[in-house]
Amino acid sequence: MEAAKQYRLKNIEVSKIIKLDEEINYQKGQVVSKTLVQNKNISITLFSFDKGEEISAHSSDGDAMVTVLEGTGRFTVGDEIFILGKGETIVMPNQVSHAVYGEEPFKMLLTVVF
Repeated sequence: MEAAKQYRLKNIEVSKIIKLDEEINYQKGQVVSKTLVQNKNISITLFSFDKGEEISAHSSDGDAMVTVLEGTGRFTVGDEIFILGKGETIVMPNQVSHAVYGEEPFKMLLTVVF
């Protein structure tokens, strides 16, 4: 019997067309995350934010690239504030403080390269 193939991605189907915004759901009053990859080189995570929910200011050892999949989010990078909507991307450089806030319910894909 052949052993099951091991994939580097997790929590997501392979060899299938998927819509990332449908891979994570909203939960009232919460930030929800779904990790797709986590290793020493890269982290890929889906997030959903209910309106008014946030991840407070922090910094990372990696460069973080966010693409908004649905809704509108507010991103503070250093001293600058950016409002992003569906299809927009921002890069938050390593060691720079950043925060994320749900202007309305929104979903995003976060890729961090270490």
